[in-house]
Amino acid sequence: MKIIDTAMADVKIIEPAVFGDDRGFFFESFNQKRFEEAIGRKVEFVQDNHSRSGKGVLRGLHYQLPPFAQGKLVRCTLGEVYDIAVDIRRSSPTFGQWVGVMLSADNKRQLWIPEGFAHGFVTVSEHAEFLYKTTNYYSPDHERSIIWNDAELDIDWMLDSTPSLSGKDMQACAFNTAQLFD
Repeated sequence: MKIIDTAMADVKIIEPAVFGDDRGFFFESFNQKRFEEAIGRKVEFVQDNHSRSGKGVLRGLHYQLPPFAQGKLVRCTLGEVYDIAVDIRRSSPTFGQWVGVMLSADNKRQLWIPEGFAHGFVTVSEHAEFLYKTTNYYSPDHERSIIWNDAELDIDWMLDSTPSLSGKDMQACAFNTAQLFD
């Protein structure tokens, strides 16, 4: 497993060692001990989620407030997505900044997004299946969303057309009015 730093120290790209031959491939997709060594702290995952999206579907920017804040370990197992993490911790030196990473079935990369970050992705292939582990259970009362095209965040989603959004994501609030982390 190779750990790749992003522009934000707490967000990590995890690249597995892939062993392949003419029969296919094998890789270890998760190892608790190695993962904790890579991010420098103990983490307990409690829920796995799986979504399927068509090209141009944008999901996000989602997060949960404490005490149900979620860290996420995300990956794409079919197709390709452009994945975004936004630092929403007011006390952080990277507050309001974002990082984007291409995740695909081909590159097999994963992205660690700790608590205190909003998360979203857009499907760039015809279809994509997206899996993620979370460190806390889903809590609708603590769930929040920031509008994907917030002018203050100025995220480059690398879109060539208007994305397809859920009703919930269309109603998301602006960054400057959102409930964030202290």
